Amino acid sequence: MPDPKNALETETVLAADPDWWRQAAVYQIYPRSFADSNGDGIGDLPGITSRVPYLVELGVDAVWLSPFYPSALADGGYDVDDYRNVDPRLGTLDDFDEMVAALHAAGIRIIADIVPNHSSNLHEWFREALAAPKGSAARDRYIFRDGEGPDGSEPPSDWLSIFGGPAWHPVGDGQWYLHLFAPEQPDLNWANREVRDDFLRTIRFWSDRGVDGFRVDVAHGLAKDLTAPLRSHAELEATKLAADGSHPLWDREELDEIYAEWREVFDEYDPPRIAVAEAWVAPTRRHRYAAETSLGQAFNFDLLRANFSSEEFHEIVDRNMEFAAETGSSNTWVFSNHDVVRHATRYGLPADLSGEGEVGKDWLLRGGPASEVDAALGLRRARAATLFLLGLPGSAYLYQGEELGLPEVAEIPDASRQDPTFFRSPGVEVGRDGCRVPLPWVADAPSFGFGPSAASHLPQPAWFSSFAVDVQSADPSSTLSMYRRALALRHELQGLEQLAWISVELPSVLAFQRPGGWTVVTNFGSSSVTLPDGMRELEVLLSSAPLDPADAAAGVVPPAATVWLR
Repeated sequence: MPDPKNALETETVLAADPDWWRQAAVYQIYPRSFADSNGDGIGDLPGITSRVPYLVELGVDAVWLSPFYPSALADGGYDVDDYRNVDPRLGTLDDFDEMVAALHAAGIRIIADIVPNHSSNLHEWFREALAAPKGSAARDRYIFRDGEGPDGSEPPSDWLSIFGGPAWHPVGDGQWYLHLFAPEQPDLNWANREVRDDFLRTIRFWSDRGVDGFRVDVAHGLAKDLTAPLRSHAELEATKLAADGSHPLWDREELDEIYAEWREVFDEYDPPRIAVAEAWVAPTRRHRYAAETSLGQAFNFDLLRANFSSEEFHEIVDRNMEFAAETGSSNTWVFSNHDVVRHATRYGLPADLSGEGEVGKDWLLRGGPASEVDAALGLRRARAATLFLLGLPGSAYLYQGEELGLPEVAEIPDASRQDPTFFRSPGVEVGRDGCRVPLPWVADAPSFGFGPSAASHLPQPAWFSSFAVDVQSADPSSTLSMYRRALALRHELQGLEQLAWISVELPSVLAFQRPGGWTVVTNFGSSSVTLPDGMRELEVLLSSAPLDPADAAAGVVPPAATVWLR
C-alpha cells in the first residue's frame, strides 16, 4: 500500500468530532472544471490545492470531489478505469496526498466520489472479460447474457439505457453485456464475492490516505434480479411506478447486506468514515441508505425538484425532519450539482415551464432557449432559497459556482459538448455540460483565471467576467459575499438539529426558529410583506436582497427574499 503519511499528518486536528458531518456545509468540486494549474484546459488536483485559501474564506466544512480517477471521460469521469489511482491529467497520488494534507491543515474534510455500479470498459477486469470465454470467472464479474435468436444477434431484453438507446451491447460471440448507463460503463455483478471484496479494498485504500467519507454514486443500483425470463421494458416501467422496492434493477433488499459490509469498514477508522448515498428513490425508501448500519446518510433531492413555493418548501422540510428523526441520520439539503440545471436558472423559468417534476430540467436539457429565462428573478430567488437552506438543521451540499450565482451556460456549440446524453439522444437532450463549464476566477485574465492559459475544456461565455471571484470579492452585496457571510453566521449560530415553525399568517411567507433564537424568514411572494409586531424588534443579521433601513426597522421583507433575524 502507498504510504499515506503526508495526507495523515494533520488527521489529529480533525479527529475530535465523529458527528462533524451532521450539519456540515459540503462543497462539491467537479475537478476538471474547478482550477487548472498547468494551462492544459483541464482542472486538476494541484489546482484544487492552490484554492484551499478560497475554500477557507468561503467557510465550508468539507469538499466532495467528483471522480478524479483514470478515465476516458465517456461520462465525465464516472467511467472509472482504475479505482485506486489518479487520472494523470489531474495529477498523481502524491498530488492527492498533498491536497488532502492542505485541506486537513485548513480544517476541511474530504469526501471522495465512489462509483460502484459500473466500471469503465477500459478497466482491466472488463478487458479480461472480453478476452475470456462464455461462462468464465472473468465474465462473472460483470453481467453477460446470451443474446436472443438462433445466433444470439438480438439483445437479451428490450431494456433502455438511462442515457438513451439500448441497455445491452454485443461482444461478437453471441453474448451481450448490460450497461444501464453508457456502453463504456458496463454494470458490475454485485452477486460476485470478488467484486464486493475489491470495493472493500478500495474504501480502505482511500480511507488510509485520509479521505473522511464517500459519496456513493447510483447507490440504489448495485443489486439486481436477473432471473430468466427477463422482464420487458414496459414491465420494468410499471414496477418502477409502484415505488415499493420490488423493481428488479433498483433499490433492492440485497443492498442492506452490501452496505452493512461497507459500514464495518467505515467503523474501523477513528473517527468512522462517513458516506452519503445518491439514491433516486421515493422518500419513503431512503431509510435503507440512511440507517446507521448502512451508509448513514442519503441525499434528499426534494428541494431541488420543488418550485419556489412556500407550500412546497414547508411540506418538504416537515417530511424530511420526520425522516431524520426516524433514521437517526441528519438531513441533506441541496439545490444544485453536476447533474442538474443550476438553480439560479431554474428559478428564472416562466411559470408554465417550471412546474413539472425537477424544475426546468427537461426544458433546459432539451435545449430550451436561455432567452426565455428571467435571469434577475432567477438569481433573486436562488439567493433567497439558499439562505432558507443554510438556515435548516442538517448538512448543506453546495455545488461549485453557485456561490457566484452562476446560471446555466446554454450556448455551448454541439461540437464542444461532452455529455453522453447529448450523443445518445440526438435532437432530444443537450445534456449536462451547461453546469460543468470551468469557473471564472479573474474577470480580466485568460480563461477568466481558470488556468494560466486561455484553454478551457468547455467554452466559457464572455458574460462570465461579471461573475468572476475577484469582481464579487470586492462587492459586499455580491452573491459570493452573501455566501461567505451566511456560512460564517451558520457556524456561529448553529445548535441542535431542531426547528420550530413560526406562524406569521402570511401565505407567501415561511418563518422558523432554530435553538438560540436564530430566526429565518422567507417571502416567496412577488410583493413585499410586513412581519407581525413581535418580530419587528429582532436584529437583521443577513438578507438575500437589499433592505432599506426604514423597511428593515418596520419589519418589511422584500419579494423573493430571505432574512436572518436574532
